[in-house]
Amino acid sequence: MELSPDAVAVAGFAVLFSLMLLRVPVGMAMGLVGVGGFGYLVGGEPALKMVGQTSMRIVTDYTFGVIPMFLLMGAIASRTGMSKELFQAANRFVGHWRGGLGIATIAACAGFAAISGSSVATAATFSTVAYPEMRRFGYPKSFATGVIAAGGTLGAMFPPSIVLAVYGLITQQDIGKLFIAGILPGLLAVCMYMGTIFLIGRVRPGWLPAARVASWRERLQAIKDVWAPLLLFAFVIGGLYGGLFTPTEAGGMGAGGATLISLARGRLSRQDMLQSLLQATRTAAAVFTVLIGAILFGYFLTVTQTPQKVTAFITGMGFGPLGSLLLIMAMYLVLGCLMDAMAMVILTVPIIFPAVTALGFDPIWFGIIIVMTVELGLIHPPVGMNVFVIKTVVRDVSFSTIFYGVIPFVATDICRLAILIAFPAIALWLPGRM
Repeated sequence: MELSPDAVAVAGFAVLFSLMLLRVPVGMAMGLVGVGGFGYLVGGEPALKMVGQTSMRIVTDYTFGVIPMFLLMGAIASRTGMSKELFQAANRFVGHWRGGLGIATIAACAGFAAISGSSVATAATFSTVAYPEMRRFGYPKSFATGVIAAGGTLGAMFPPSIVLAVYGLITQQDIGKLFIAGILPGLLAVCMYMGTIFLIGRVRPGWLPAARVASWRERLQAIKDVWAPLLLFAFVIGGLYGGLFTPTEAGGMGAGGATLISLARGRLSRQDMLQSLLQATRTAAAVFTVLIGAILFGYFLTVTQTPQKVTAFITGMGFGPLGSLLLIMAMYLVLGCLMDAMAMVILTVPIIFPAVTALGFDPIWFGIIIVMTVELGLIHPPVGMNVFVIKTVVRDVSFSTIFYGVIPFVATDICRLAILIAFPAIALWLPGRM
C-alpha cells in the first residue's frame, strides 16, 4: 500500500527523531531521512542526483564562505590570547565591586563573542580563563559556572554570529543586516546579565566577595592590551555597517585582520596558525554537514508541502500573531531540551518561516527573537549545550550545580525576550539606518 505525502512526512519526522535519540549526528540523520523520503515520493535516481548536486553547490557557493572565514577569525583570536586580555581588562575596572569578577566575565564574554561568533567557543574559553579566578576569590561553584554558561550565549547575538549567518542563508535575508540587528539586543543582554549579578550580590552578599582595587596604572595598561580585539571588531563591523564589505568579504577581512594583528604582536607562530586552520576546518566541516543534511531534508519537506500545511495550521488556529509567536517560541524551548541551537535553527526555520511571514512579522526581527530563544536552550535543563561544555572543562562541578547557577539568568533571558517582543525597534533601529 502506497503511503500519502502526509503519512510519509509524519514517518520522516518519527525516523529523524529516532535517529537523533540513537546519537546519529543531526546532519547525517536529516540527510538520510531527506534522501529516503524524497526517493520514496519522487524516485531513486532523482534523489541520488540531488545528493551530489546539493553537496557540491553548498561547498562551492561563495555566500557560504562567510562561515569558515569567521570561524577562522575566532580561532586565531582565541589561540593568541585575546580572550584572557579582555577578561583582565574588565577585571581591572570592576573586579573590586561585589560580584565584580562575574560582571567582568560577562563583559569579556561579550567582547570575545564579537570576534568568535560562537556560543560554545565562548563558554569553553572562559571556563579556563574566568572560572579559576572566580574560585580563587571564593565565588560559589554554581555562580561561577552559571555566569560563564550565560555569558557564552552572547556568542549568538553579537556579530559575527554563526547562527545568525545560517538563519540568513536559509531564509535568504541580508546577513549584514542580521549582524547589525543583533548589536542592541546583545548590549541589552549584557546589561541585564550584569544587573542580575548586581541583584544577587545585594540579596546574597556573602556569596560574592570583592577583589582588590586595581591602580589606575594597571587599568591603563589593561586598556592598552585590548586594542587588538577592539580594532578587529571595529574594522569588521564598521566595514559591514558602512557598506564597504559584503558579509563574506567581512569574514575574509576579519580572518586576514586577525592574522596580521597577531603576527604584528609576535603571537602567531607557525604551529598556532596550523592549529587555528585545523580548528576552523573541523568546525566548518561540521556546520556544512548539518547544512547539507538540512537542505536535503528541506527538499523532502517541499515535496510533502509540509511548510505550507504548517503555515495554514498556525494561521488558522485563531490565536492571532502574538499568540502564534508565543506558541512557536514554546516549541523552541521544548526542542532546546533535545538538540543544540544550530540543529534547531536548521531543522525548524524552513518549516516555520513561511508561517512567520504570513503572520506579518519582520524577518530580521524574527531572526533575532528565534536566535535568542534557541540560545536559551543552551543553558536550560535537561540538555544545555553550554552546560555540557563547561562540565567537560571544569570536571569538579556537577551538572546540577551548574544548572542551579544558571536559573537566575534563564529568568533574565525570558524577561529580555518579552522586552524585545514588546519593542521590536530595539532590533530594527540599526538595520533601518544602513
